[in-house]
Amino acid sequence: MRNRSPETTRPSIFWPVAVIVLPLVSLIAKIRVRNPEKLPRDGAYVLAPNHYSEFDPLIVAVAVWRIGRAPRFMAKESLFRVPVLGWILRRTGMIPVARASSATAAKQTMLQSKEIVENGRGVIVYPEGTLTRDPDLWPMRGKSGAVRLALTDGIPLIPMAQWGTQEIMGRYQKGLSLWPLRKPVDVIVGDPVDVSDLQGRGGDQAALNEATTRLMNAITVLLEELRDEKAPAERWNPSTHGQKETGRLDS
Repeated sequence: MRNRSPETTRPSIFWPVAVIVLPLVSLIAKIRVRNPEKLPRDGAYVLAPNHYSEFDPLIVAVAVWRIGRAPRFMAKESLFRVPVLGWILRRTGMIPVARASSATAAKQTMLQSKEIVENGRGVIVYPEGTLTRDPDLWPMRGKSGAVRLALTDGIPLIPMAQWGTQEIMGRYQKGLSLWPLRKPVDVIVGDPVDVSDLQGRGGDQAALNEATTRLMNAITVLLEELRDEKAPAERWNPSTHGQKETGRLDS
């Protein structure tokens, strides 16, 4: 097993959280990680997983911690104003996301990117922004939040897919399906998405669209491997299927 990053071996607020979360999640899910070496041991990265269950952030967080990195997510800015929770989010280095005009959002993305690079941290961003609306839980159309961060400072853009979480908590399900315990959940990490030809074009919508398409394609290929089946030829798009998008994490 490869060496862990110092961010998980040095004492931090992650330690008491891990003491509580790891045993509980391990009791519920048997997480099997493929290609853990593809998540950088050191330095900044943007990790982009698929999203179809309210429980899968815990799966992703535990997988990332086991690989050897501290799991940091993008979170709504309003959560940082909640007593106690806001303190925990700030102390663990979570990234606030504001709902603002495009100019303000672009400026914030640049600041967030600079902070990630300077601190050598990774951040987890759900490129779909919310639970997929695809009837069969395939990734739907992506948004630009993850690629904006990656393109601004040349941060590695790492795709990830996970499958099996729906057996623990299905999409929109109330409560968990706990029995049998230790349901298998497979997680796979992919090679960095090549967006080198688009670097420095974080403000160019065409470049963002192209980078997002490449990212969603990479995530879908990983999920096809886990599910051992092919995804639909056309990616689900809520706007063309008459569904309202309720994105939470990026825009």
